Amino acid sequence: MNPPQVAILVETSREYGRGLLRGIMRYQQEHGPWSVFFTPQGLNEPPPPWLARWKGDGILARINSPQMAQTILKTGLPAIDLRGALYRTNLPVIGIDNRRIIQMAMEHFLARGFRRFAFCGTPPGEHRYQDERCDVFMQSVRALGMECAVFEHPKRAVSWEQDQRNLMRWLSRLPKPVALMTCHDDRGQQVLNACLRAHIPVPDQIAVLGVDNDEFLGNLCTPPLSSVDVDASQIGYAAAAMLEALMRGEAPRDPWVLLPPRGIVERRSTSVLAIEDTHMALAARVLRENACSPLTVQEAFRQIPLSRSAAYRRYRKLFPTPPKRQQFLERMARACELLTETTLPVAEVARKLGYQESKYFIAVFRAHTGTTPLQYRKKSAPKPHRSAQAAPNSPRV
Repeated sequence: MNPPQVAILVETSREYGRGLLRGIMRYQQEHGPWSVFFTPQGLNEPPPPWLARWKGDGILARINSPQMAQTILKTGLPAIDLRGALYRTNLPVIGIDNRRIIQMAMEHFLARGFRRFAFCGTPPGEHRYQDERCDVFMQSVRALGMECAVFEHPKRAVSWEQDQRNLMRWLSRLPKPVALMTCHDDRGQQVLNACLRAHIPVPDQIAVLGVDNDEFLGNLCTPPLSSVDVDASQIGYAAAAMLEALMRGEAPRDPWVLLPPRGIVERRSTSVLAIEDTHMALAARVLRENACSPLTVQEAFRQIPLSRSAAYRRYRKLFPTPPKRQQFLERMARACELLTETTLPVAEVARKLGYQESKYFIAVFRAHTGTTPLQYRKKSAPKPHRSAQAAPNSPRV
């Protein structure tokens, strides 16, 4: 018996698409084999010329245009849409449960003390899934009796530079501190870049959370972007299982399947406690930004327009961790980031953290984490799921 011939039209340019492919690959390795028709492509690629005449058995596709949807429907083959961007395609859809995404995001922000919220997405009508994400976020904020600011797109498409200027103006006007969610990591990167250009401290004044956990984009940002891990691999696996059933002639039990996200991967863009005390927010920011410099706690507190004793009392009232200890924890968190996200030699990591002797850094790191820097790097090689890329049990400010 010949193996089923399956066409996979999923982009390789984004981590979400690559996650889907990993799940599809795992399913066909466990239950296949399949004869796979696949070529690397982007999300907005037109239908491949061969598809209209293709005589295969099934199709898995990220449908981003009516043209792609019509071409797939005309084949008459079992097919599943893994994007859900269009209305009424008459194809089964497997995707992410937006309500669970927003629930996780709100819990994440509320646990950090935020009472002001904002959302930045794609232009309305461009993608129904992103529109829903914005609507659910706004509903969740208003259900708590609070207001949600939403970025308004211009009526006409603008250049990347003009979009950055628009973002900078909007972000500068937001009441702060504010928790800002973006529709996905692409938009999160653009928001963080606008914050950087507008000299808006992140996460002290604006905490930014994306969706998809694209590690490349997340770590390209300054600071690195926290994100909801949607577990695209489980979606790809479920889609492959549904397609297998369709190819056997079974009707789908549910033509619209929404799966829960895995959790939130916290990076530095939301690693903060929202506080109204501007002096203490400044103290927390100075300690974090200078954790790897020779600046002492005493020198950091001199930047606060309060007496030393008053500054210490207010700091200890708001934060559970003493400032010197918090400075050390920030340094260890940065050490973990450098060890997991770069290939820098341990001696260079030590130098970037402000240690003149790598032996001393190794001893300090081992005492803090229970492992050497090289052992930590090896152990942390797999992609993180729920936890932040920071030292174990390291509270953040």
